[in-house]
Amino acid sequence: MTTVPPATAADRTGVSIDTLRYYEREGLIGPIRRSAGGRREYTEDDLFWIGLVTCFREAGLGIADLREFVAILRAEHSPQDRVAFLRERRATLQQRAAALSRAMEVLDEKIAYYS
Repeated sequence: MTTVPPATAADRTGVSIDTLRYYEREGLIGPIRRSAGGRREYTEDDLFWIGLVTCFREAGLGIADLREFVAILRAEHSPQDRVAFLRERRATLQQRAAALSRAMEVLDEKIAYYS
């Protein structure tokens, strides 16, 4: 199994080392493997999860949402529970996207007006 040190994991995922530690403390990733010397070692699976958490965070999901999703994944919930969670969050994102689109249209109108 190939592993990478924290600095490499941070570079590959685009988050800081502090963010990696935060995600681990919050239970959103991990547990992260440790070397004999106690240093964190990230696997490809860990990097995938970090990417997923980062994507969800960028989409506006809060830490509580992410904890809930991780709990659903780790427990013996049905696939329907997982899909329901994701559909609810997607609907919320769709509403936000529509609101942002409307705001951009207003900005475009004002730019055209003042140009």
